[in-house]
Amino acid sequence: MTDFIGNLALGFGVALAPINLLFCLIGALLGTLIGVLPGIGPVATIAMLLPITFNLQPVAALIMLAGIYYGAQYGGSTTAILINLPGESSSVVTCLDGYQMARQGRAGAALAIAAIGSFFAGCVGTVAIAVLAPPLTLLAQQFGAAEYFSLMVFGLVGAVVLAGGSVLKAVAMIFLGLLLGLVGTDVNSGAMRYTFGFPDLADGIGFVNVAMGVFGVAEILSNLEKGESRDVMSGKITGLWPTMKDLKEAFPAILRGTGLGSLLGVLPGGGALLASFAAYALEKKVAKDPSRFGKGAIEGVAGPESANNAGAQTSFIPLLTLGIPNNAVMALMIGAMMIHGITPGPQVMTKQPDLFWGMIASMWLGNLMLVIINLPLIGIWVSLLKVPYRMMFPAILLFCAIGVYSLNNTTFDVYLTAFFGVVGYLFIKLGFEPAPLLLGFILGPLMEEYLRRALLLSRGDPIVLISRPLSLTLLLMAAGLLLLVIAPTVQRKRAEAFKEP
Repeated sequence: MTDFIGNLALGFGVALAPINLLFCLIGALLGTLIGVLPGIGPVATIAMLLPITFNLQPVAALIMLAGIYYGAQYGGSTTAILINLPGESSSVVTCLDGYQMARQGRAGAALAIAAIGSFFAGCVGTVAIAVLAPPLTLLAQQFGAAEYFSLMVFGLVGAVVLAGGSVLKAVAMIFLGLLLGLVGTDVNSGAMRYTFGFPDLADGIGFVNVAMGVFGVAEILSNLEKGESRDVMSGKITGLWPTMKDLKEAFPAILRGTGLGSLLGVLPGGGALLASFAAYALEKKVAKDPSRFGKGAIEGVAGPESANNAGAQTSFIPLLTLGIPNNAVMALMIGAMMIHGITPGPQVMTKQPDLFWGMIASMWLGNLMLVIINLPLIGIWVSLLKVPYRMMFPAILLFCAIGVYSLNNTTFDVYLTAFFGVVGYLFIKLGFEPAPLLLGFILGPLMEEYLRRALLLSRGDPIVLISRPLSLTLLLMAAGLLLLVIAPTVQRKRAEAFKEP
């Protein structure tokens, strides 16, 4: 207990440093902004901002990127409630009852409940990180090369199971990501692999090029096809505090959403999106009168909004303790850590406790900032919604090009990002989810390294992967998950879960 309090004191000392506090605020504001603006998600924004973090201290950079992720969960509810258009994918289900509440003149109450639920869930999720991270880190320190390889296999299979859409397409995207991760110079032999004669690929494909292309540029191209009609509320939003009746109805939903989101956020492929879908389904199941949902039930706002924030917070647990990303945003966070020379994994807590605990403490401060800045700035967010997307996208594309060029001062990086932008756009059109590709791309080189190390220690005997009990358990769990998701009944239920909203 004394160690825990000491660690938190260290974390708050780091997070309250003026520069870190400033970047926490910038992250929270940017997160809210991109959450409010439909068509620009946290994955695309973090991918675009990665080049900027080169010149920042690692702690400040990671605090800002984390703030963008959980800040987007707050902002996404604003557009979902006011114009029936989710600013963030995890706010899709908030549209169902939030917009109906707004049409009934209760937009203020819906926005306030979303903010209260988000703040409560965010704080609980941060407590979960602070409590669970140290014991999980100690467990991870017992892992050998074989266990790490098996853990990554399990993580990738989990991402397939929990990804929306076709299982076959998700598996294909993971294998493509693994192959892209192999491009470059083989560390052991020094031979060039899959460079196709391009000397610029000798060091491999840049993480920023792939992330910014398949998420940033592809999202812009996809959004240009969509219509721009937005029924923005012109009336003044009043009653930004819910009644006692609203609070009494919403509080149990907030508790359920927080608990469910905290659990689902830790799972491979989990996070805010899965948590919000599951929370809405749960609220409908436990409600005395399910017919109220879709007609302005406050629980339909409170549950999903709490769940997506709790899920966003606890998805940091596998990242900070095991060095395993469980969704696309966490993959980007690992990329940011690698950019700054930080090896993700359990050694971060022991070797860089200021960064580890500083990030955790900054999440409490960031959640507090979000409540303070969100409700008073509703008017500004509503005004921003009136800006046509056709006027924003050229500036976003220019910003992407400058950011990518600044990495190595070479036009090849810009061309490579444009190529992945077109490829990402084709993925969207063909129904391929790009997140598994990014997870495969990040984990591919790490999996190869751990596999080679395990085989080196066992003198080339692959039995080492199944002779060690923990490694065997993880591989069996991965195989069981894959067999389970292929079962027709499970496939049906999985499709229903993602189509429910």
